[in-house]
Amino acid sequence: MLAALWVTCKLALISSILLLLLCTPLAWWVAQGKSRHLRTLTEAAVALPLILPPTVLGFYLLILFSPSGLIGQFTETGLAFTFTGLVIGSVLYSLPFVVQPLSASFAQIDPRLLQLGRSQGLGKRQLLQRLVLPVSGHAFVTAAVLGFAHTLGEFGVVLMIGGNIPGETQVLSILLFDEVETLNFEAAHTIAASLLGASFLLLVLLYGWQRHRRGRYVAA
Repeated sequence: MLAALWVTCKLALISSILLLLLCTPLAWWVAQGKSRHLRTLTEAAVALPLILPPTVLGFYLLILFSPSGLIGQFTETGLAFTFTGLVIGSVLYSLPFVVQPLSASFAQIDPRLLQLGRSQGLGKRQLLQRLVLPVSGHAFVTAAVLGFAHTLGEFGVVLMIGGNIPGETQVLSILLFDEVETLNFEAAHTIAASLLGASFLLLVLLYGWQRHRRGRYVAA
């Protein structure tokens, strides 16, 4: 179980960091981009994992990551059943949980504030550091927690593209399935309770922090 716990935590942490790096510019374009039709298509594509069966996404990624696939052919053995493939799949599957909080916050930024910053000679990086981050810092926290928590419980995608390799791609959700299959319910209860408790605690901390932040904002 410790090996699966390590793989799960490592996957969630790496995926969360990559999601924040990749989703910040994507969320900004969704919120502030000029092409309305293209933004609509992008929003739909980003939200697709919310309703798409995880095994469908995992199946197509498995084809892409295979040694003869569009992506896997550029590696010696492909990316299927590797930790790298697992990370890519997790990032794609958790996109909406990070993009949506960020884009919702970015959309509320007053365009006049950005225009004022540009008129004072601020570049894109300076606008991000001095205007966007202070206003949307809470959205980054929310996005990071949701992305991390969602990755903890992934099953269908990671099983399809990662398989079940102990110490390499076997995460807690897959180990739980294995224990149930072998009727080892005592171990299954331990794993399930751990995942339930960790997910619930993350959400309690997130919503408690949000409530405390709103209370301070109203008081101010």
